[in-house]
Order: sequence, then C-alpha cells, then structure tokens
Amino acid sequence: MTRVLLIVCSVLLLTACEDKKSSLEKAPATTTEVTEKNESADTIEKKEVKKEKKKSRPKGPLLVQEELIPYLTEYGKENPEDKIRIITRFGNIEVELFHDTPLHRANFILLVKNDYFDETFFHRVADGFVIQGGNSDNPSTNKKRHYIGDYLIPSEFDAGHKHVRGAFSAAKYAEQNVSKASSPFEFFIVQSETGAHHLNNEHTVFGRVIDGMDVVDEISKVEVDEGEWPLRNIYLDVEIIE
Repeated sequence: MTRVLLIVCSVLLLTACEDKKSSLEKAPATTTEVTEKNESADTIEKKEVKKEKKKSRPKGPLLVQEELIPYLTEYGKENPEDKIRIITRFGNIEVELFHDTPLHRANFILLVKNDYFDETFFHRVADGFVIQGGNSDNPSTNKKRHYIGDYLIPSEFDAGHKHVRGAFSAAKYAEQNVSKASSPFEFFIVQSETGAHHLNNEHTVFGRVIDGMDVVDEISKVEVDEGEWPLRNIYLDVEIIE
C-alpha cells in the first residue's frame, strides 16, 4: 500500500520540470528496496537515536497554509543559518542557502531541524540534467510530512537566481499550480555543465553548491530504472554547518 501511495503522489509532484530527454511528471515505475548492508555501527546507532526523538513528536501538522508566511518569516529571523551539508555514501555536498529567498531558506532549515531528511533518498537521477532528493518509499517519510504539514511555498523568483550548474532549487507540483509555488519537501541540484535555464521562473532557486559538485557528478552516474529512480537507494541526511 505504501508503494502504491508513493507512486500516486509522485505522479502529482513535478520533480524538476521538463527535460528534453524525459518528463519529470512520470513517476518511477519500480523501485528496488536495497538497504545499506555496509552501514557502520555508528550510522545504525544514529538512526536509532533519531527514531527515539520522533516518538515524542505531536501528530501535527506543524504548519498550515494560512499561517505559512508569517510563521516562516519569524522562523527565518530566529534561525539565520544558511549553510548545510548533505551526507551520502558518495561523499558530502555543501550548500549555501540564499537569504533573498527567505521563505525557502527558512523552510529548509525547519525541515533539517525536524529531522525530515533522515531516511530519504536522492530518488531521481537524470544524468546530464539534475539529481533530486527529499522523498523515499519509507513509511516514515509520509509520517513526517503529515507532522510538518500540507502546504506550498510561494515562489521567490524576484531574487533572480538562475538554474546554472550547482543551483539548488525547489521541486513543485504539476497540477493546478498556476502560481508555480514550491513543494516544501523536495529539492534538486542542477548537474548539467550548461545549466538548465528552461527552468528559470518555473522553479525557485534558493541556494548553490559551494563544495561537492564532484559528488553530484558521481551520483549522476548511478544505474537507474526507466523512471530515473536509482536501482540502489541513495540515502541522504542533512545537517546544518552554520
């Protein structure tokens, strides 16, 4: 049932707009449940500790659309961090989040501080285009989304950031989204050497990779299925640097 729900949700979620080679509106047809057999004891222990933290959470939602802008505006003032580290088995990717996209920056910091990205994947890899993260077929991901809330982030195109190589951008829903508002949970990194400028003013760029593009390039080479879902799950975690 979880996998069926994920596929239905994936059809609604535009993972990064139209690539000329493939459409992001199509959901991955199949996924391969592969656990990290070579995980260290420290990694397993870390996950167990975070599971204990999750048990104490209220049922949510933490955020509702009607209160989103004032909440994220205040949250951004109280949480000014703007550098994060994405941890994968391929290495780390460090990202600077832009202060002139304040709602997107505050939302991402909120997700990190609520451990949203634990047990999520880079679930879409389109070599020569983008890699996308922030989703999974684990039941825990849906539970965390329910806890955080069902909302959309208004686009912040006025900042003028473009989809150059290394751009850190927000996914969006494909259906009934005239305002081009962002999904709060999924992001993508532009891997193309020439950028992905057809996405400008379609998705909000709210950060840039400042270290680890070699890791992005390495991830882009993994084997994927017909839906561009990696055959071996690429787990990620995110931590705040400063």
